[in-house]
Amino acid sequence: MAITTVIRISISSVMPFAVVRRTVERRNHHHYSSALFTALYQYKTSSADDPLVRAVKSNIKSVEESADHEAKVEVPNGFPFDIQDNPGQETISLARECQGELIEAELYLSRVPGEGHDDLEAKNIPLDISVSKKNGTSLWFVCTAVPNEIIIDFLYLYLEDGEIAPFIPEIEENIREAFQKYLEIRGIKLSIYNFLSECMSKKKSKEHALWLKNVNKIVEA
Repeated sequence: MAITTVIRISISSVMPFAVVRRTVERRNHHHYSSALFTALYQYKTSSADDPLVRAVKSNIKSVEESADHEAKVEVPNGFPFDIQDNPGQETISLARECQGELIEAELYLSRVPGEGHDDLEAKNIPLDISVSKKNGTSLWFVCTAVPNEIIIDFLYLYLEDGEIAPFIPEIEENIREAFQKYLEIRGIKLSIYNFLSECMSKKKSKEHALWLKNVNKIVEA
């Protein structure tokens, strides 16, 4: 139950090397002068990247000084789950055992809202919940936690032989409500939303800072 960043490098950024090389080859096919090597080295290590480095370091400082980053998240009394952060990934994991069942939940960072999204959608927490039985069967809920409800979007059934039962896209409303109660009894209840929201806000800040530090490490290499 990951975030991929692609940095596209313009071909124009390597063209000066090709231009210099072709020029020297026309002048002398046997050796490169020390002056050429010096020029290439100076080009490669020029201060052209300084604005990017400064911007990245400035943003790292801003993120690490933000309220979300510095916030200390207090675990509520009686919170029944073990919590595991997954550094470098977009998830936080919860797990507990209760009366022979293993209840696990994977919380995902909400996507950054853009055009067409509102502030309420930014507060949504996508999460997957599994309830596993000793006989190997399990229920897997694909849910969305919002400030006033934990919504069951989809439900998958895993049978004893490891097969997945046929998927039913539409769950009857009375069954959906009964499953919400089923999850509530096992600790996935609306009252933990605020705590989970705080966890994910801090998680987002930490992952943002880590991403910026990785950018800085690559740029300065």
